[in-house]
Amino acid sequence: MQEQVLDQWQHRIKEAHERIAPYIRETPLEYAPYLSKITGAEVWLKMENWQTSGSFKIRGVFNKLLSVPEETRKSALFVAVSTGNHASAFAYASKLLGINGKIFLPKTVSAAKLKFIQSYGVPYELYGNDSLETELYAGEFARRNSAILVHPYNDPDIIAGQGTIAPELLQAHHALDAVFIPVGGGGLASGISTYLAAREPGIARIGCQPLNSPEMHASIKKGSIITESIMQPTLSDGTAGGIEPGSITFDICRDYLHEIVLLSEKELKQAIYWMLENRQNYIEGAAANAVAALFQQREHWRGKQVALVLSGKRLSMDKLKKVVMPNWISRWL
Repeated sequence: MQEQVLDQWQHRIKEAHERIAPYIRETPLEYAPYLSKITGAEVWLKMENWQTSGSFKIRGVFNKLLSVPEETRKSALFVAVSTGNHASAFAYASKLLGINGKIFLPKTVSAAKLKFIQSYGVPYELYGNDSLETELYAGEFARRNSAILVHPYNDPDIIAGQGTIAPELLQAHHALDAVFIPVGGGGLASGISTYLAAREPGIARIGCQPLNSPEMHASIKKGSIITESIMQPTLSDGTAGGIEPGSITFDICRDYLHEIVLLSEKELKQAIYWMLENRQNYIEGAAANAVAALFQQREHWRGKQVALVLSGKRLSMDKLKKVVMPNWISRWL
């Protein structure tokens, strides 16, 4: 039964890869020599922070929109809900495809992400202080208005789109020992982990999540999706917030991730700063989860071939200052 499920996901992801190829960048898998030297692993970076719209989210959005028949796309109202990156991708894709859309965002959305969304002129509404609260509200709006909901993670088409990273990883490097994947609602982790489990089950699939918003980790530990809020402020706003009740990503992450590593805010700050200082590479807090997790587990992966999914680059100036200024000042004290 499990093999059949994995075969279905593999087929979905292959179809998605063909469908979205004209609209996305096949981002490079870059070798990181200095990061390899200091961790003892052979480290490769999947540069989704160079992706169109600034994050991996464009893959799922395009797959969802292009899966809708063209005649329906022309007449339907599409609704997206997000903490920022998914909405940014939706704004970009909806303008390119000429669809009618509306975006719902939590009031805590990053200023950098909101500015990008506003530049496309897509109508948006700010609602709620938590991504789950906003998701539930947007879902109800979509039902009332017979709109097509473009969910950030709880949708097979979205998951398959995010999973298109996996065949690119295997094509670029066929001998990986582990892949480190940021986890929020679980769409990215679900897509990558199912494809790898089907094609290369020996590759360890490591989820990475902030300690201040560990909803997927806590839910798996409990055995069911937690409904109470446990989120604290975090640099990793792209992965922050609760999981929608009944989300298919919960079962997938539970069954196909080998573990979820939790990262402190200090570890996330250090990862962002390290990437800026040593690779001149700008990443957001969600992407920093993968880098910080390798630093935390470096002894375990010494001598191994590992890939880190750098999921996005949209870090607000306020958050960047919190990362850079303390490190800069300490140099002069």
